[in-house]
Amino acid sequence: MSRPAVSHFRWVICSLLFFATTFNYLDRQVISYLKEFFCTPAEQGGFGWSNTDFAHLTAAFTAFYAGMTIVAGWVIDKIGTKLGLALSLIVWSIFGIANAFVGRLVVAHMLVRSAFGVGEAGNFPASIKTVAEWFPKRERALATGIFNSGSNFGAMIAALFVPWCMIHYGDQQGWKMAFIYTGAVGFIWLIFWFWLYDAPAKSKRLSQAEYDYIHVDDDAAVREESGERAKVSWWKLLTYRQTWCFFFGKFLTDGIWWFYLFWLPDYLKKQFGMTKHDVMLPTFIVYGVAIIGSVYGGSIPMTLIKRGMPVYKARMTAMFLIALCPLAVLATQYFGTVSHFGNMASVYAVALICIGAAAHQAWSANMFTTVSDMFPKKAVGSVTGIGAMAGGLGGVLVQLLVGSLTDTFKANPQHAYLIMFIICALSYLTAWSVMKLLVPRHKPITDL
Repeated sequence: MSRPAVSHFRWVICSLLFFATTFNYLDRQVISYLKEFFCTPAEQGGFGWSNTDFAHLTAAFTAFYAGMTIVAGWVIDKIGTKLGLALSLIVWSIFGIANAFVGRLVVAHMLVRSAFGVGEAGNFPASIKTVAEWFPKRERALATGIFNSGSNFGAMIAALFVPWCMIHYGDQQGWKMAFIYTGAVGFIWLIFWFWLYDAPAKSKRLSQAEYDYIHVDDDAAVREESGERAKVSWWKLLTYRQTWCFFFGKFLTDGIWWFYLFWLPDYLKKQFGMTKHDVMLPTFIVYGVAIIGSVYGGSIPMTLIKRGMPVYKARMTAMFLIALCPLAVLATQYFGTVSHFGNMASVYAVALICIGAAAHQAWSANMFTTVSDMFPKKAVGSVTGIGAMAGGLGGVLVQLLVGSLTDTFKANPQHAYLIMFIICALSYLTAWSVMKLLVPRHKPITDL
């Protein structure tokens, strides 16, 4: 195949994944800024939901998202990333828009949001597989960190856009327009995806030099990209300790990010008496700082690898250092106590939450790349799906827990959030210890 001399085209592909993830999180984050409206009593114009009702909504989405990721990963391994990611975005965009037309019943929103979760399930398996196909191992954590930062960028946009909709259109129409606008914007991305994306072996925009660089440490790449799609059994994947390493790494930590996404605005309102306007800036800042964590966290192992450290050791060393950072959120409720720190209390609390959010994104960037470190490309989508399912299950448990806690401690919500921040602080070191116990030394899978 004749290849034009286009350098660094892999980063164009990375930017497409970044925007897909941005729209993915923009669409899912809408409901966190509508919680106040959903939980406002019906006689005051809201839906009259309880905190537990809202938790059931987020848990239903998370459960279907979790259940479908394993299927989505398997499907994407079969049909390829180009079609797989496109279909995923189409489904989640359609059902994201559909949320605007189901009225106020909790059950109706749960059904539509569950279908929305089915679509969203394909984003990360497809994106991780794309990174495995388009980047050498030394750059995968950085590329993953960059596209994964789209989750924060999407959350930042939602932090400004959803409250704007509520202000501009009024509560009764604003919640509907928030779902419609955020769901519709993803279709623009499809144009660029179909125009620019192809597998490296088929891409006419990729130079031979860059193609060779992508596969510098992967002798089997050409065979895998030639169209041969060997069957990978889920049951066989579950016999490997490496699969369970990824499973527990996701299960123990993904729910923390769901907590930050869906409950941070509620925490700021109840802890500090903020209004829906007041929470815009601090949540925007938290998700913005998390972008730095995602990108910088992805670059740490690359720095260690350049200094001669083996890939897996560099990855686990970076993840251990990152796992120490969330310990900062143990002090959130102390520094966030108004009686101690007055008007600065919310500033200190948000600063500590920024550390926790940034650490999660740095952790996530490295967590995903452990799959392509240990498994051949043909299995990456399936293993990523298994891990994403585990993360979703962890997310369901976290959603149900925080909903129960905030209703139990309704008169003293700071107690509920103190418990949650303790969990947030300790989850990563627990996960790292389990992962290290399961796979103490790097051993790539070669018999699939």
